[in-house]
Amino acid sequence: MRAPLAIAAAILVLGGLIASVLPEYYLRLFNLSAISAVAVIGLNFAFGYAGLISLGHAAFVGMGAYGLAILTTAWGWSPWLAMPAAIATTAALAALIGYPLLRLRGHYLALATLGLNVSFYIVTSNWIGLTGGTNGIARIPELAIGSLALSGEHRFLCVALVTLAVVAALAAMLHASRHGREMMAVRDDEIASEMIGIDVTRVKITAFVLSAICAAVAGCLFALHVRFVAPEDFTYAHSITYLAMLIVGGEGTIVGAILGAILLTFLPEWLRFLGTAYLLFFGLLMLCILVFLPTGLVGLGRRMRPRSRKTAPSTSVGVPEMTS
Repeated sequence: MRAPLAIAAAILVLGGLIASVLPEYYLRLFNLSAISAVAVIGLNFAFGYAGLISLGHAAFVGMGAYGLAILTTAWGWSPWLAMPAAIATTAALAALIGYPLLRLRGHYLALATLGLNVSFYIVTSNWIGLTGGTNGIARIPELAIGSLALSGEHRFLCVALVTLAVVAALAAMLHASRHGREMMAVRDDEIASEMIGIDVTRVKITAFVLSAICAAVAGCLFALHVRFVAPEDFTYAHSITYLAMLIVGGEGTIVGAILGAILLTFLPEWLRFLGTAYLLFFGLLMLCILVFLPTGLVGLGRRMRPRSRKTAPSTSVGVPEMTS
């Protein structure tokens, strides 16, 4: 329990300290990076832990966002009731979709999930009676506790950081559990996992559904923060961005997922002076990380550790490696 609590405490303390010095505009970006970090931690369940290449993560973010938007604006539900309903609906849809989809492997699975994201965009753009079409859904009610509205950037950041801390702590607990080790075993070798008695199908669907649940949580936060949803917010390009965040930060690690989400959310703002050349810089950055840092920014930290610590003989037995 020490590692999950330490991660949650670090998120709350560091997030609070950083937020105290940021101006209003950068605070908005910080909120968006915290929301993206929740989604990327979810993608880490599928891609980092279970090895499932998903290019449809933004569709599940959109399902959560649209679920909350429809329930609050059309049916008049409270956001506090709409959130669990939207998340549960997204999880059920992920299980329904995942069962046939996860029979595919490798690039076939990547193409199938990409098709799922494209289909979501087409449905939300054309089902005007339910989703508003390309005009989207506006006037989503703000989150509030009694008479205290949580709509400002500072107040909403409290909600985003607490949610991120809870999701990160649960992810760390899963990583150290038997279910987490089963996911990583399936990622490394499916046939060997089957031979030792692991139900590979169950493990894959569990990872896929957990990934969708985190995506739906991020979608609900996004809808409550922006208070407007449209199909353009959940295209396949956003799925690729989530995957890039995970790869840049370091797949398979919670800290890497958070670092990647923060870096790629702020990077366009920091490099605004480059104009359209930013895309060239972004492509080169991705290429350099894939070639020189295949384990992401987290791997850079491990490489910078003193060499003596790497070669020192271990004096403890049975202490698991803390990758998160």
